[in-house]
Amino acid sequence: MSQPLTTVAGISFRQPPPLCSFLFIIVLLVATFYTLHHPDATPPHLFSPNTHNSLTLRRLFLSSASNATVSSYLHSLTRHPHLAGTKPSLDTLTYVLTHFQSLRLDDTRVAEYEALLSYPTHISVTARFSNNTTVEFDLNDDVSSSSDVVTPYHAYSPSGSAQGSVVFVNHGEERDYRALEMIGVSVRGCLVLARKGETLGRGVIVKIAETQGALGVLIYDENDGGGLGGIERGTVMRGIGDPVSPGWPGVTGGEKLSVDDDRVSRRFPKIPSLPLSLHNAEILLASLCGARAPVEWRSGRVGSSQRVGPGRVVVNMTLQGEMKMKKIHNVVATIRGSEEPDRYVILGNHRDAWTYGAVDPNSGTSALLDIGRRFALLLESGWRPRRTILLCSWDAEEFGMIGSTEWVEEHVLNLGASAVAYLNVDCAVQGSGFFAGATPQLDSVLVDALKLVQDPDDVTLTVEETFKSQNNIIERLSRVDSDFSGFLHHAGIPSIDMYYGADYPVYHTAFDSYDWMIRNADPLFHRHVAMAGIWGLLGIILADEPVLPFDYIAYAEQLQAHRDALSKLLEGKVSVDPLSVAIQEFSLVAKEVTDEAKKLKEQAYSKNDVAVAAKRRELNDRMMLAERGFLDSEGIKGKEWFKHLVYGPAAEPESKLGFFPGIADAIETNSSEGIIKHEIWRVTRAIQRASKALKGGFT
Repeated sequence: MSQPLTTVAGISFRQPPPLCSFLFIIVLLVATFYTLHHPDATPPHLFSPNTHNSLTLRRLFLSSASNATVSSYLHSLTRHPHLAGTKPSLDTLTYVLTHFQSLRLDDTRVAEYEALLSYPTHISVTARFSNNTTVEFDLNDDVSSSSDVVTPYHAYSPSGSAQGSVVFVNHGEERDYRALEMIGVSVRGCLVLARKGETLGRGVIVKIAETQGALGVLIYDENDGGGLGGIERGTVMRGIGDPVSPGWPGVTGGEKLSVDDDRVSRRFPKIPSLPLSLHNAEILLASLCGARAPVEWRSGRVGSSQRVGPGRVVVNMTLQGEMKMKKIHNVVATIRGSEEPDRYVILGNHRDAWTYGAVDPNSGTSALLDIGRRFALLLESGWRPRRTILLCSWDAEEFGMIGSTEWVEEHVLNLGASAVAYLNVDCAVQGSGFFAGATPQLDSVLVDALKLVQDPDDVTLTVEETFKSQNNIIERLSRVDSDFSGFLHHAGIPSIDMYYGADYPVYHTAFDSYDWMIRNADPLFHRHVAMAGIWGLLGIILADEPVLPFDYIAYAEQLQAHRDALSKLLEGKVSVDPLSVAIQEFSLVAKEVTDEAKKLKEQAYSKNDVAVAAKRRELNDRMMLAERGFLDSEGIKGKEWFKHLVYGPAAEPESKLGFFPGIADAIETNSSEGIIKHEIWRVTRAIQRASKALKGGFT
């Protein structure tokens, strides 16, 4: 039944469920008060086409923020759980599509794909204890939630049952199994119980347990939804993208492999796995006998008496699931550029969620919708970006970045030829503190944007000032946990990923709701507004600056630091001289390009003749294409879809390097000196390609 409309400060919203209606209205009233006491009027017609003052434009963009509007977006998006491929997910599709269409941007369309998704039909975990009592665990979050909330499960885990004694394996890393082996404990023929750590994803935990001979895996999170009894859902598929169209787009009517095809089946675990609540995990931990757990493994209520097992308790875990071909939908809104419409700055966020998804991902979706609204106001004022801007809402990210990956695979050639940068926000607001990852040439433009945005938690400071004092580390994007992966690791597009808050306790649980957001992470939506400001400013700067603000000297310095770390790790056993020479050459080219950019930037504002425009375009293309040089057609061994040889996922999860993944894997697997040398030469050639792309010409 449709909820009645509520009007607050002249804005209409669907009335929320009774549980949070009072809080929702209070938040809107306070946020509206905050908004109305800041500049938020519809901008006048300030700009003539193709001419505008950049500082005025950026201030106008920031002043058109609206806390109440962002709040209303998030509330609407999170009224129901919206797992990809389900009917409620179509409601969020309609909401986002209708919003962008209402803004009258140049073009808004849906990109549809077919993908193999995984859902549970029956799940049970039963424990039989030494006194012959049997307990069937409750596998739902500790919340009286809607039946629309999917039972906690691991997508793509195989159907079947597994029964055996339980062994506690700490975080399930290779070193944890070595520690068990040293005290005479084997997991072969047993079920393993692992606690989520910071290093391994759940899919890797299951893969390692499988290689150790375990029959099944139970994974719990000590965070427990912040004490609320939440259970973390997630995927255990290896790799990203639609599993039955690996390497090509899953378009309707296109080629689909059989699930039995080795290229598909090898991406799925062979043993079942399930998430478990902290409460149930502690029941099992307390029942274990055998050797004492290493000191660093002991935690929680069991504490110092912790044993690793096996013995005294036998667990039967059963999972029945189904894999279905489902249609997924990306929304792409276009603001066409005035001078370089064939060059693209892309802002992206996924909208599908395991449950309500207030943090993950719809804090980001609400920010993206507000950026679209603000861009529409700028367009009304006469602004038109120099380059084209795309606002993208991805689907099925939670199953393995499927929506964005299929889109990248469909457009990989066009992206390679014309994409300037990809700006990703997944969980816009998890808590306090700004965090970011980026490819090095974008570091300086990111910092420039932070200088223009007021800190949401201290109005006397900018985000840049608090970032410098609290974190001041821009990470590198070798991880594979959001939609930037296809753009950077497969297509070589310079990328940024941003978020507020290091982590949050209700990750992938039924408690990730609007109510939790306004009680905990961002009651007045100040952090949402700040993130939308940073994100949108980056889009404006990269779309509008006549000369792209890329800093390849910073990239060269980062490569030198990576080389130094590699040399230290190798301890002189293998020469890194080829790498050193290539980086030196890259540094020289980067300096030349920086000088050239400085001169052209001065000319861009002093005169605008055809010759200068042509030189500027040619330089911009070289800076745009340089990142593609780090791609290698053979990809990373064992993960060939990932082509980037500087930043990409190491096949070995315990790699000591967060860069040069091929070299890192060769070292970690104790490969021969010849193989390590070959991987060093592969990276050397990649850097040489990037240098040639940056320099231009054919000499």
